[in-house]
Amino acid sequence: MLVHFIAIGGAAMHNLALALHEKSYLVTGSDDAIFNPSKTRLEQAGICPSVMGWFPEKVSSDLDAVILGMHARSDNPELLKAQELGLPIYSYPEFLYEQSKNKTRIVIGGSHGKTTITSMILHVLQHLKIDSDYMVGAQLAGFTTMVKLSEAPIIVLEGDEYLSSPIDLRPKFHLYKPHIALISGIAWDHINVFPTFENYLSQFQIFINKIEDSGYLTYCSTDVELNTIAKSNTSISVEPYILPSYKIVDGKTFIEFDKKFIPLEIFGEHNLINMMGAFNVCKQLEVSESSFLNAMSSFKGASHRLEKIYSRKGLQVFKDFAHSPSKVKATVKAVKSQFVGYNIIAALELHTFSSLNKTFLSEYKNSMNGVDTAIVYFDPEAITHKKLENLSANLVFDSFARKDLSVLTNSNKLCRLIESEISDNTILLLMSSGNFGGLVLEDFARSL
Repeated sequence: MLVHFIAIGGAAMHNLALALHEKSYLVTGSDDAIFNPSKTRLEQAGICPSVMGWFPEKVSSDLDAVILGMHARSDNPELLKAQELGLPIYSYPEFLYEQSKNKTRIVIGGSHGKTTITSMILHVLQHLKIDSDYMVGAQLAGFTTMVKLSEAPIIVLEGDEYLSSPIDLRPKFHLYKPHIALISGIAWDHINVFPTFENYLSQFQIFINKIEDSGYLTYCSTDVELNTIAKSNTSISVEPYILPSYKIVDGKTFIEFDKKFIPLEIFGEHNLINMMGAFNVCKQLEVSESSFLNAMSSFKGASHRLEKIYSRKGLQVFKDFAHSPSKVKATVKAVKSQFVGYNIIAALELHTFSSLNKTFLSEYKNSMNGVDTAIVYFDPEAITHKKLENLSANLVFDSFARKDLSVLTNSNKLCRLIESEISDNTILLLMSSGNFGGLVLEDFARSL
């Protein structure tokens, strides 16, 4: 097949392009800018555009499919040419569904934890040599790409609720029609697309209704909204999951099983709850609890999810993708519980559309409580780029409701403040979906 990607450089798009190239598809693509690691990986595969920009002449009737990325606009000249020629145009989730129609589809949804849970399932399947295809939102240790498409009988898909493409405004996870589904929890996000919580909640109701007849749904039992809507689809079986029994000894988490305690590399109650959701999914694939936990004992976590990036005597530095209020609360709680008696510094960057929106900021109330030093950073240039109203440091300070909170807009001042707060036995937690105004977090950590 000959497939052309419009906006090939995106995280998901370039991985799909690499997966199709691996299947011996003929892949071409365009983008107005491609950054690393996408650029290097596409170059190594020989499918990186030689010139940046949009070129309608790349789109011809010879193409079997055009895959449209969310980064492109609805008036993209290559898209207009494809529409004029009547070519099949897919969003990447739509194309993934087309590739998996004859597979058992496992879809992991939820406002938080879906990348981690998907990663856990894939780690277990790989450990047990169970062949599967997949699409996951982070680079995983032991996996070459974030997308694999082969002749495997099952596929594991991270089910993002954001929109599919500029011309397909359905949430991505509505397109997958799972046989086995999981929802980790529902906490309002993406307010630029879902302006009310009720509108956001309805997307998960639609997802539940799209599970195949006689399918299976597992969900986090502590989520109030899920307890209300999980059983609304009477054609499927439903099973909740809960926090397992565990203990923490000398900064190490152990889970109880069969009257024994098994050590884990991960920590935090949210990760342990996520793990039980992953187990329920694996049970549907006939994985035993002992096999699952044996595999999970070597799972170190997904990239950017409570990932330790530096350690020396007296200092450990973690980075985390946490940006929404629920994720921030869970991550802060995990670090507080794991490192009792340590000096904990937590720095959060407000970077997403929602987090930089004045009407949404109040959702962060008390999310940074309990750590020794709490810092919130935002970049005024990011606000300008997203065409949002200017934020004041005072508004951010008031929204978090912590009297000793430091609110900064300069990354150099951020670095100096963190340096000044480090003492013996310090844990530094850096939370962002961005990079704190251009910091290379690993380099900064090594400088401390």
